[in-house]
Amino acid sequence: MYERVRQSPDFLELRRKFRSFVFPLTAGFLFWYLLYVVMSAWARGFMGHVLFGKVNVALVFGLLQFVSTFVIAWWYERYSSSKLDPLSEKVREEATGL
Repeated sequence: MYERVRQSPDFLELRRKFRSFVFPLTAGFLFWYLLYVVMSAWARGFMGHVLFGKVNVALVFGLLQFVSTFVIAWWYERYSSSKLDPLSEKVREEATGL
């Protein structure tokens, strides 16, 4: 039964939609995170630049890591609810015969 589901057009479309969203976003986030790590290690002057008060560039970058994590989670939830969940429900119904 798994092979039949795995080769169905709806399942293939579900995999394509999932991968086309998740892989680029993961690559982008990893680049963003590694940029922060590399800049913190080798661009100390830039990262230590004070923007105002005791807030420097490194602190802003660090806080933006949290913000971007929550934005990505929110964005994935919206994408999943609108594009993936209906298709996965259809695949599940076809697989179980409901």
